[in-house]
Amino acid sequence: MALSGQDETPDQTPTDTPDYVLDEQVGFLLRKAYQRHQTIFSERMIGGLTATQFSMLFRLFQVPGPISQNALGRLVAMDAATTKGVVSRLQSQGLITSERDSEDKRRYMLRSTEKGRALIQEALPVVLGITEATLAPLTRRESETFLRLLAKLC
Repeated sequence: MALSGQDETPDQTPTDTPDYVLDEQVGFLLRKAYQRHQTIFSERMIGGLTATQFSMLFRLFQVPGPISQNALGRLVAMDAATTKGVVSRLQSQGLITSERDSEDKRRYMLRSTEKGRALIQEALPVVLGITEATLAPLTRRESETFLRLLAKLC
């Protein structure tokens, strides 16, 4: 029950946990860094693309011919369900095409459309700027070290 117009809150006194400091935990820090990056990405990205949509469309842009949906998902480190959803959204925007493989009817082959390729080419300077903005608090050397270490964790 609220007293004197103030909301009830649980005891706000921090519990002493000398061996665990949330602000020093890798998962907590990675999540905060990712949230910062996602905010920058969503504010700057063109064409309404999300980061996952951009990644998938960029990989399709890099591949010379059609690629299976399954292989594309592996190239962008997405599970099958997420890949299927992203593919559907990219198709509905006319950025990629999907057709059944002539040899294996269970497999779908994907390729970017001219519209998708044009969007990627227009977006490349934007995403480079997004990376630069995300890493702005770091020096060039710190950025290189950070990216190298992050890749090592992957």
